[in-house]
Amino acid sequence: MDEIINPDEHSAEVAALQHEIYRLNRELDQKNSEIIKTLTADKDSPFENPTDYKDYSGSYANVQPRLGEPGYKLPLDPDPPERRNLRRFYSIGGWCMIFQFGLSFLASVGLVNAIQLIMRFLHPETDGLALYNYLYGSSVLVALNMVIYLICNVTFTFVGMKWSGFKNMSLIRTRDYSFGKAVQYCFIALFIWTVSVYSGTFVETVLNKFDLTSVTNQDGLGESPLGLALGTMYTCIIAPITEEMLFRGMLLKVFSKANQRFAIFASAFFFGLAHGNIPQFILAFLLGIFMAHITMRHNSIIPSITVHIFINSFSTIFSSFSDKGHLAAYLATIFLFAASIFGMVMLFIFRSDGNLLPSPTPYQSRRGASTALSSLPFCTAAAMQIVYMAYKLFT
Repeated sequence: MDEIINPDEHSAEVAALQHEIYRLNRELDQKNSEIIKTLTADKDSPFENPTDYKDYSGSYANVQPRLGEPGYKLPLDPDPPERRNLRRFYSIGGWCMIFQFGLSFLASVGLVNAIQLIMRFLHPETDGLALYNYLYGSSVLVALNMVIYLICNVTFTFVGMKWSGFKNMSLIRTRDYSFGKAVQYCFIALFIWTVSVYSGTFVETVLNKFDLTSVTNQDGLGESPLGLALGTMYTCIIAPITEEMLFRGMLLKVFSKANQRFAIFASAFFFGLAHGNIPQFILAFLLGIFMAHITMRHNSIIPSITVHIFINSFSTIFSSFSDKGHLAAYLATIFLFAASIFGMVMLFIFRSDGNLLPSPTPYQSRRGASTALSSLPFCTAAAMQIVYMAYKLFT
């Protein structure tokens, strides 16, 4: 007769086995969770690039909503929905530059022609050329230029920020910035300015040998006291603030969703084109790269505004001294070269501290220029200003 097993005799062994099974299940769940986490891309920073400024570009989830799903990992090449969503950001920047350039140009031409018609109506006996020369030398054109670009730059900054979903306050949340860094950046920018100015002068000299010039002669423009005061205020204060809002603010933000290095160069490229001639393009492009870099580094346009105000003010003062005779020009040039050498040293220190441009990963490279160039507004905005610059060169 079989022996009857008493369950009570083995209760301790059963409990121990159940506890061991529970422990093993817990360990398995934990390991599965870690594996899923490894395979799942970070919705805010999926590219795992240590050279990026992680907090600058915002969450990537509005480009690829699948980020954060268990087991999802970003593919090397963007799938059609992700590419379409990313292209939208490049298109926002393109549309804003199209309208900023188009409206500012049309407003300038239209208002100047309207004022000339009014003056001819009020003074029919006066020669048209004399009326234009009076208008050109007064403060009217300078004031119009200042108001038009102020309105256009600020308007399309806010339009682009709203359209892309960025908050305006994200442009000025400055971090790790000090007076010492501001001084360092200004001297670095002065070194870049000096190299750019002499490079641009060389290029313009070569163009002149072929009877070409890309620089418009503005002698006599706004030479009245009020015109000079308004021109100085615009050059040294209003233009630096509003241009930084547009180019290092909105444009850099919307271009940086996937590839920060591309955003730096693309925003600098548009900044250079906006100046309308080759010497100014060289200057604005090189300075634009540096100012975009420090904007990302400090998560704010405040450092770039400071540098822009300094450079424009220094340029205005330097030009004034250069026009006051040989001795003043000589002393100004000596000071410029000494300050530029100091700026070169500051740039070397800046880079030695690890402040290098972001270096894109293969994932980011496939989401930079190739995606931007598939955006019609992006390409149209660049083409419009390139054609305008070429038109000025050959006319």
